[in-house]
Amino acid sequence: MDNTIEIRKNMSKIPVYFMPGLAASSSIFERIDLPKDTFEIHLLEWFQPENQETITNYAKRMAEKVVHENAVLLGVSFGGILVQEMAQFLNLKKLIIVSSVKSNTELPKRMKFARTTKAYKLLPTSLLQDVEKLVKYAFGDVMKQRVKLYEQFLHLRNKEYLDWAIEQVVCWERIKIDANVIHIHGDADEVFPSKNIKSFINVKGGTHLMILNRFRWFNQNLPKIILGEAV
Repeated sequence: MDNTIEIRKNMSKIPVYFMPGLAASSSIFERIDLPKDTFEIHLLEWFQPENQETITNYAKRMAEKVVHENAVLLGVSFGGILVQEMAQFLNLKKLIIVSSVKSNTELPKRMKFARTTKAYKLLPTSLLQDVEKLVKYAFGDVMKQRVKLYEQFLHLRNKEYLDWAIEQVVCWERIKIDANVIHIHGDADEVFPSKNIKSFINVKGGTHLMILNRFRWFNQNLPKIILGEAV
């Protein structure tokens, strides 16, 4: 009887799935705290893409990990691009992106240039495979702390994944913006500058890493956004 009551209680909660950014671990959401009587948090993790896999096929495989109907799906940065691709395979309650873009028209000029020239293929992604060396040779204590922070939240850092992921961002083919996407963005985002972004919930002073350092804003406002209340 107690198990039945518990199952019914969980069924009444809103399932919220979180997708981290490029190469990042779901531990970036460790300080996100939604009211447990209303929401049920589920964390997604990156897995290795197949050889020359399209983002659509990858999204379909990731969507299989969302086991609830009418779930909320939230993605950060490249994870925001991925969840938009996942949405075509799911029946969602809400689709939310953070520090991301809604189409390739919102990408900064340098990324558009990289796509045209294929300069992204020249990035030394192999350096990210050995963060310990970067810590050893990093110049100054502040830089070492940043590299260690990066290492803490890094999940998948092999060259094959990184090359694939960067290409998917730069060469994303989506042009038409989905009007149903809820976009949360910081006006100090250095990766995807807000001047290129249309129709978003502005987090004043929010950087590309605001899911980590502005977690209090998200804890206060995410419940309202999911429930359709004014922020």
